[in-house]
Amino acid sequence: MKDKKSENINEIYDFLILGAGGTGLAAGMYAGRLGLKTLILGTSHSSELPIGGVITTTDIVENYPGFSKISGFELAKKIEEHARNCDLVKIKQEKAIEIKKEENFFLIKTEKNQYKTKTILFATGTKWRKLPETIKGAREFEKNGIHYCALCDALLYKNKTVAVLGGSNSAIKDALVLSKHAKKVYIIYRGEKIRAEPANLKKTKDKENIVIITKRNIVEIKGERFVESIILDYPYNQEKKLNIDGIFVAIGHTAISELAKPLGVELNKKGEIKIDHKTSETNIKGIFAAGDVTDKDFKQLITGVADGCTAAYHAYEYLTKTKLTLYDS
Repeated sequence: MKDKKSENINEIYDFLILGAGGTGLAAGMYAGRLGLKTLILGTSHSSELPIGGVITTTDIVENYPGFSKISGFELAKKIEEHARNCDLVKIKQEKAIEIKKEENFFLIKTEKNQYKTKTILFATGTKWRKLPETIKGAREFEKNGIHYCALCDALLYKNKTVAVLGGSNSAIKDALVLSKHAKKVYIIYRGEKIRAEPANLKKTKDKENIVIITKRNIVEIKGERFVESIILDYPYNQEKKLNIDGIFVAIGHTAISELAKPLGVELNKKGEIKIDHKTSETNIKGIFAAGDVTDKDFKQLITGVADGCTAAYHAYEYLTKTKLTLYDS
């Protein structure tokens, strides 16, 4: 008599990837070329993002080799198409909700199905960090004038005034996107100096409708139904109040590693998955991680793609050395 639990298993894989961003797709492509039966589970962290992940929200990418200028969405589609070209690779829009270790396999439960796999890659990425609750009005105006994706929502602010909160390269890129539509864009940063790539910073300074305000914090968001103004902790041009129509938040990201912790995967203080930077291996055999979810300092699409392919190779090596027979497709 068959075990009831085993009857619920939909399929068995050599390599299962959590996350269908650029990192996960590249890892899947490489794993398929190595002969691993591979499943990529998309929407593992955010149903708001399509296959391709965060890079799809980037207007123009100018630092990916082979493309002097390409939209983030188009680049993501090319990586996805490459992954789909391999018959051994499947991509499914399912959200993983639980992972358990069972003998030589990992059992992954989604909202729809259950799968078994011999190795796992966490390519779950990050989620946008939200405004702190210490800012009065931060929760009240969520989805009523507070946004996290400039490329997605810039058109809503044609000929209006907006603020970008943050001082990173992402904040600068958001401001550049918004400047194409908005009448005025304020960049508000608590630090003394904007931390952005020189090329992007120069573009920003060349834009007449972008104003950079440093050494200031937003302490309150005001309005009736939607955002109408913000209050700063220190005056700008003798005024603490700025009349704006929308706020775009670019204050960093939080690693999506919740499913890794119960497996005993080691995380750092920021919740990032700690990996061997040469092999993308975690402290748990058979579990790998790559991309923005890891503890690597430098995070770009190209580094995530490289680490994803590295993980696929070392998953193949692990399966071969441990004599876990590769799945016969």
